[in-house]
Amino acid sequence: MSDTKNTEPRSALDRFFAITERGSTVSREVRGGLATFFTMAYIVVLNPLIIAYGKDIEGQYIGDGTEPNVALVAAGTAFVAGVMTILMGVIGKVPFAMAAGLGLNAFVTFNIATMMSWEEAMGLVFLEGVIIAILVLTGLRTAVFHAIPAQLKTAISVGIGLFIALIGFVDAGFVRKAQGTPLELGIAGNLTSWPIFVFIVGLLATAAMVARKVKGAILIGIVGTTILAIVVEVFAKAGKSSAENPGGWQLNRPTVPEQIFGFHNPLALFTEFDPIGGFQRVTILLAVLFVFTLLITDFFDTMGTVVGVGRQAGLVGEDGMLPRTKQILLVDSIGAAAGGAGSVSSNTTYIESAAGVGEGARTGLASVVTGALFLVAIFFAPLVTVVPYEAAAPALVVVGFLMMTAIRDIDWNDYEMAIPAFLTIVIMPFTYSVSNGIGAGFISYVLIKVVRGKAREVHPLLWGTAVLFVLYFAIGPIRALLGV
Repeated sequence: MSDTKNTEPRSALDRFFAITERGSTVSREVRGGLATFFTMAYIVVLNPLIIAYGKDIEGQYIGDGTEPNVALVAAGTAFVAGVMTILMGVIGKVPFAMAAGLGLNAFVTFNIATMMSWEEAMGLVFLEGVIIAILVLTGLRTAVFHAIPAQLKTAISVGIGLFIALIGFVDAGFVRKAQGTPLELGIAGNLTSWPIFVFIVGLLATAAMVARKVKGAILIGIVGTTILAIVVEVFAKAGKSSAENPGGWQLNRPTVPEQIFGFHNPLALFTEFDPIGGFQRVTILLAVLFVFTLLITDFFDTMGTVVGVGRQAGLVGEDGMLPRTKQILLVDSIGAAAGGAGSVSSNTTYIESAAGVGEGARTGLASVVTGALFLVAIFFAPLVTVVPYEAAAPALVVVGFLMMTAIRDIDWNDYEMAIPAFLTIVIMPFTYSVSNGIGAGFISYVLIKVVRGKAREVHPLLWGTAVLFVLYFAIGPIRALLGV
């Protein structure tokens, strides 16, 4: 980090975001914001594919339609992500981007909306965000951050690195589900498709540039791999991936779009939520369980992301805390409520923010850039869909490596800490959930302290959090026992 004693901020923008103080530059922040956006842009396409095609209990789609309105949901997804990411930059002053949370959107679509209307389901999401905001304002959410041992926070960061690398491999089709084994390499154990070839070239090129410390390496990798993908598709015509065509592109077929401009008013969805109706549609207990599941997942997914990406950015102090933690968590909680109000599912801080951090972003200016691009994407949605998974995934794998380097800070000779750290790290990618990894780490940490006769060393908030995670993991049996 730069020596701030001899370097004065050069402008009001520099002073506001502490750019020089954090050892960054405006150009680096802009590059970081661009890299994060291009790594996250898939959510504008993917979120509608998950929630816009889901019918509620009344057989309706989001927006009370009889047909899926994918374009409107895409516009809403980009709008809420843009506004919340800008707020994170201006209020939290960190390079963290926000968007509709993957996993949470699937839970809302396939577990909640099938039992009530979309308005009622999004109302519960809104309510969950309000509750988390209250926890932030009362100081409880920040206190939980303080209660976590520093090495366990490091394990969260490392686990997210491994998780984000796996996401990159899976998104690119380099790693897939298999018949005889849980996972396999490529298609039937072979790297025989053009999209996988594009991913491998992009990964090797990006890794080489990072190793050589090329400025803009991750962004150059994303843009360059996208151009390669377009050229490959022109000649190879791989098409979209399907059961009949497993060698196709995983999400976006990288072609120059026929239509560049397109606009749908995202504000139309902000009248489509009902925070009370869900409690009348199903039993109060079931509605409470739904809200609890959303809350616990949102709460600790964000915790893991903030600690992990913040550590990579060099913003985490010796106590494992970031500056302006309360403001960061408050914006994140508002994002959950805004996602429900906008009918696009809970918005949360994204681990893909690590792509911008890997590009050098250290301040909220990068988030402002990313958020502005999301707002622009409302009008240029066809262009956003040009970047295929295979072009964004190399950045995730490389960033995963960068985040995992913190593993050296864990004392592997101290089993009281090493075992919880190990479980935190491996369960995140193995279960495809940040929250599951954190929960396993917390529960095992408390249990080991108890059996070693050191229960008094466990912070009271960690006791409470461990109990909540036990309930979280036992929600299925609890619902079955109560018949809800």
